Amino acid sequence: MEVDKNAKIIWDFMQMKIPLQKTDAIFVLCSHDTRVAERALELYDEGYAPWIIVSGGAGKLTEEMFNKPEAEIFKDILIDGGVPENKIIVEPKSTNTGENVRFTFDLLNSTGMMFNSFILVQKPYMERRTYATFKKQWPNPETQIFVTSPNLSYREYVNEGTLGKDLIVNVMVGDLQRIKEYPKRGFQIKQEIPDTVWHAYEALIAVGYTKHLISVRGSML
Repeated sequence: MEVDKNAKIIWDFMQMKIPLQKTDAIFVLCSHDTRVAERALELYDEGYAPWIIVSGGAGKLTEEMFNKPEAEIFKDILIDGGVPENKIIVEPKSTNTGENVRFTFDLLNSTGMMFNSFILVQKPYMERRTYATFKKQWPNPETQIFVTSPNLSYREYVNEGTLGKDLIVNVMVGDLQRIKEYPKRGFQIKQEIPDTVWHAYEALIAVGYTKHLISVRGSML
């Protein structure tokens, strides 16, 4: 199916496949997808870091899904998995990726717990945008980061998730558009998008995957 073919091209581009190293903390960007918390738990159990940060309040997809901040939902999963509560740092107010980064920096700075390295844990199709946002908005450019996500294929992710394929593809298309547009707005570092990936994006736009696009110069891309 052409939709799946083009969506997988974008999916593969969005995952950065950075080899992981041990860091000061695991930084979890929360969302609707609690499998991200489970991935963070795996990393903690494997000894990649002694601390876990969970960052997230309520976003567009979770404001009616959860009865408390995303970070609190993720914290409960981590505690149920055996992580000591005193090893979890909670940032419960952010509503987007930029706020995840800025609010977490402010929280750590206020408590004197400034770490020098992180593993960022995010949904698979948001690895690249998370990396680009952190690089632009984290005040200390010397901070070392790695990015990872649940180890799922495109087909596994869209078939096993709670949102359904159409919504996931819409969100993924919107995220690729933001990778192109947000550097112009000062939100992310610039990244090159291969022609094959952009052609896949345009093909998905042409068949109606436009629900998560942002307005550009008064119109929708």
